[in-house]
This record gives sequence, structure tokens and C-alpha cells, in this order.
Amino acid sequence: MATKKAVSTAKTVKTQEKEVTFSLSTPKASKVTLVGSFNNWNPQATPLKKAAGNNWSVKIALNPGRYEYKFWVDGRWENDPKACGYVTNPFGSTNCVVDVK
Repeated sequence: MATKKAVSTAKTVKTQEKEVTFSLSTPKASKVTLVGSFNNWNPQATPLKKAAGNNWSVKIALNPGRYEYKFWVDGRWENDPKACGYVTNPFGSTNCVVDVK
């Protein structure tokens, strides 16, 4: 009796990551980080870099989808005034929303 060989039909799917820039203008801040569903809400994971004029920014690669986020500015939460939307969180405030297409 002949034995059948297993044949894989799985296809390799490449992710379609998009580079997304997050920025915040905040005078007098000494440390700003990006915190969200894409980095397990870890305030240490994604620091922003300070540029001229009190502007802070970071670019990260994200797969298409909807993500929630906030900025952690010198130990306090701050929303992004340029977010495409906001959703209520379980802590009685709102999170920012970014849709990556």
C-alpha cells in the first residue's frame, strides 16, 4: 500500500505594514512616549524624539487596522488633538484612535 505525502497548501502572506507618524506639540515637556494597543500600553516601549519648536514625533510600522493610543507626557496621559477619533476607555476617559489602511 502506498503512503500519501502531506502537501502544504498554505500560502505565505506578507504583511502590508505602513509607516505612521505620531507627533505632539507640547511646551516644556521633558519626556514623551507613545502608548497604545500596538505596544501593549507599555510607556517605555515607544519614546518620541524632540525636534524644533516643542514638537515631538516618532514613526512606527503598523499593519492595517484600528489602534487605540495616548501620549504619556512627563508621567501624565494626554490625548492627541490630531487623532482621527476617540473612544471611551474603562478608566473614565478617552483613548485616541488611528485607522491604518
